[in-house]
Amino acid sequence: MEVFEAIRRRKSVRAYTKTPVPEEKLEKILEAARLAPSAENIQPWYFIVVTDHEKRKQIAKSGIFAGFLEESPVVIVGCGDQKASPKWYEIDVAIAMQNMVLAATAEGLGTCWIGSFDEGLVKKLLKIPERFSVVALLTVGYPRKKLDLTRKIVHFLRRKKRMDKIVGFEEYKGRKADR
Repeated sequence: MEVFEAIRRRKSVRAYTKTPVPEEKLEKILEAARLAPSAENIQPWYFIVVTDHEKRKQIAKSGIFAGFLEESPVVIVGCGDQKASPKWYEIDVAIAMQNMVLAATAEGLGTCWIGSFDEGLVKKLLKIPERFSVVALLTVGYPRKKLDLTRKIVHFLRRKKRMDKIVGFEEYKGRKADR
């Protein structure tokens, strides 16, 4: 799949089949993260791949909107080394995780970026050292068809903004109320 097609097809998936993610697909996704750029090429990331059902269940309990993590066959925990790159670790991990999202989409998999979780619980459960911060979680798996009326309504009411509303050339040219 061509990159722009993966960008267009990408969506947040919150319902998964029980089909395991093949190891070769998971390796491609992790390789996409490894190849991501980072400030001064420090690569301050560490990714924990969680496939154990009990661990996924515990992680799912840690966030208000994270209940579906238990259903996802894979949860990738994106950690950033705060000591190695105190100023940029969050951005660098986010860039690597976005690479994973696009690689997973190209492999026919669904993902969802999760920001709702109890970092302390996740760190304790996965034995993450103190110097690392959990930046985000990423579910990965085969999408399951599910009627999600809330999502459909939100996407109908909040469509993607037009280009002229998000881009200015040479200067800010946003809404009149912003100037």
